[in-house]
Amino acid sequence: MVTLTGNSVFLRALEPEDLIDIHRIENDERLWSVSETLVPFSIYSIKEYLSNAHKDIYEVKQLRLAICEVTSKTLIGLIDLFDYDPHNARAGVGILIESQENRGKGYGKEALALILNYGKTRLKLHQLYANILEDNEDSVQLFTNAGFVMVGIKKDWRRVGGEGVRFRESYKNELLFQYLL
Repeated sequence: MVTLTGNSVFLRALEPEDLIDIHRIENDERLWSVSETLVPFSIYSIKEYLSNAHKDIYEVKQLRLAICEVTSKTLIGLIDLFDYDPHNARAGVGILIESQENRGKGYGKEALALILNYGKTRLKLHQLYANILEDNEDSVQLFTNAGFVMVGIKKDWRRVGGEGVRFRESYKNELLFQYLL
């Protein structure tokens, strides 16, 4: 599929063979703050999710794609369109490059460009938005460089920490970025 293929990465539908990769990613507590996850996912729940991943974006209001490296075809991350609103022609977008060693190589930039093009040409979207914690400098830079504009700050939007005795609970601002296609 030309629309979802770049020079370094391509985006593809999720496959049953992605079960172990997605289970690992979804259960990595270091990533929970960006996905708003609070509890671990079982292999059974991921398997159920994958069995329904083929459903149409118009039905489930979400599209999750694997980001794969072109040469090795290895899954290196995930990109999502969520809260799809066909009436207002908009959706949220989220991206994750799993391994630190694969970050900073342009994979996220290219995957984001591919999903922007797909949203415009195939879904006829008018806009995409992203919610980013204010201290996630890499994501702020990625989305800003892709042409997203910060349009708002949601004060004390996300509660972080608070687990156990030694962690102190606090709140972080979430930045709202928008891209008009």
